[in-house]
Amino acid sequence: MGFGRPRKLETEGDLYEYAVGALGRRMRSIAELKRLLRRRVDDDSEIGKTLVELVIRRLKDQGYLNDAKYAAAYSSFRRDNEKFGRRRVLTELKVKGVHGEVIEQAIDAAFAEVDEEKQAREYLRRKRLKKPDNKKDAARIFRQLIRAGFGAKTVFRILRKWDVDEEMLGELENEPES
Repeated sequence: MGFGRPRKLETEGDLYEYAVGALGRRMRSIAELKRLLRRRVDDDSEIGKTLVELVIRRLKDQGYLNDAKYAAAYSSFRRDNEKFGRRRVLTELKVKGVHGEVIEQAIDAAFAEVDEEKQAREYLRRKRLKKPDNKKDAARIFRQLIRAGFGAKTVFRILRKWDVDEEMLGELENEPES
């Protein structure tokens, strides 16, 4: 049994109720909620587009939808619970459609007091990653830390403290950053 197409909503009230329910399940950016609502209305019609804009404006006016608060909460959550680095959180917020200035302010506030090396070590502990035994393991840890949003300088400092061979580090320096 597959899922059918989402039921199209035709009134502002129905669309508003759906939006509040979606926000009740989890916080969303304005762009995410717009994408979600557009699937519930007739996309091609002006009426559908207008309904989405009316609902978004109503939610903003009522304080249910605020990208600045969303970005701040998201940044703090990803920093504290996932132990991700600044770059990873920045990229994820861009994908979620949050405006660049809002992202910068939220990330600057969330990561102001964070020691990137300490955060990277906590990430490694959380992922249960141990000191690499060979070049392949060192490269894997290097790539994983880069994907987690940590800078190459921080990653190299950690690998040097683990006494990873300088020759291996030289080869890793030539790997492209994600």
